[in-house]
Amino acid sequence: MSRFLFPRWSNLLLPTIILAAATIPVYAIFFVAYGLSPKTLEVGYQPEQPVPYSHALHAGELGLDCRYCHTSVEKAAHASVPATQTCMNCHTHIRPESPKLAKIKESYATGLPVPWIRIHKLPEFAYFNHSAHVSRGVGCVSCHGRIDKMEVVYQNEPLSMGWCLECHRNPDKNLRPLSEITNLAFDATAELSASEHQALKTKFDINPNDNCSTCHR
Repeated sequence: MSRFLFPRWSNLLLPTIILAAATIPVYAIFFVAYGLSPKTLEVGYQPEQPVPYSHALHAGELGLDCRYCHTSVEKAAHASVPATQTCMNCHTHIRPESPKLAKIKESYATGLPVPWIRIHKLPEFAYFNHSAHVSRGVGCVSCHGRIDKMEVVYQNEPLSMGWCLECHRNPDKNLRPLSEITNLAFDATAELSASEHQALKTKFDINPNDNCSTCHR
């Protein structure tokens, strides 16, 4: 009867096993930290919407204020998706026969909402309040980018926890006067001095912190 539990040739596998045990955790950390992070999965996310709406035309060329369509950003936790009536306020008279408006007109006639596809979405365990940010000097562009230059909207920022914490700890560059909240071309870093940034923090009672309960309630 052999004294060995495994055959002698199995000894050749030992270096391979040791190497795998040493490197697999490294690959696993890289995969989880980068391969599964919002930074790599969501930035650039650009679904095809049911209606070919151009923000570059409406918010950019025509200069529509963000709040005309997203009416609740200053007073509610969630930014509202514009109702079909909002679209028809203009398009009852402007290019009403355009084939691009087919689903808008169908929605208007039936009362059923247009099935817009949501782009910016935080995990359910993270609490975010639009009004708390907009009413304290954080402009739309800080999170959404230059929407006024996007023919088709995409996610411009990672919206990850680390990205949010970076702003919560050092909010100065993202603060602006309330009059410039929806001015996507306004560069707070270039147009405001350090003392003006500090004045805004004082005015809006902003105290940088990374308290977990702010977002995880």
